[in-house]
Amino acid sequence: MKNNKLVMIMLIILITITLVGAVAVVVVLKVTGAENTAGPTIDELLEYSVDIPEITTNLAGNDFIRISFKIQTDSKKAKEELEKRDFQVNNIIIHTLSEKKPEEIQGSQGQKLLEEELKEKVNELMMSGKVEKVYITGSLLP
Repeated sequence: MKNNKLVMIMLIILITITLVGAVAVVVVLKVTGAENTAGPTIDELLEYSVDIPEITTNLAGNDFIRISFKIQTDSKKAKEELEKRDFQVNNIIIHTLSEKKPEEIQGSQGQKLLEEELKEKVNELMMSGKVEKVYITGSLLP
């Protein structure tokens, strides 16, 4: 009778230790998994980004715009390629803007659409890596 009680207590302790260990593993995996999906750090963003200096160009009609961008790539190789293709990127930006009316790029939604359109067009050029995001860093419409 005493041996059965001792075995039962040891079994309960063993199961408790196992459950605590399993919970600890799950918590550790959740915490480290959340950090990995948080995205790149600001230092990584800057390391893989290219500044496009201010461009002044005509819009559709008689209006003009001054605008500058920062383009985020997915790797150092992609950044280097994008820096070499700066004249092509400027060309894409100028052609895209020349088809836009001022009201199409005003407001948050219009700017997001422009950023997405430029991202897609620049990605068509890229051979190694890709553009992750295009940011408008300055704009001036008269």
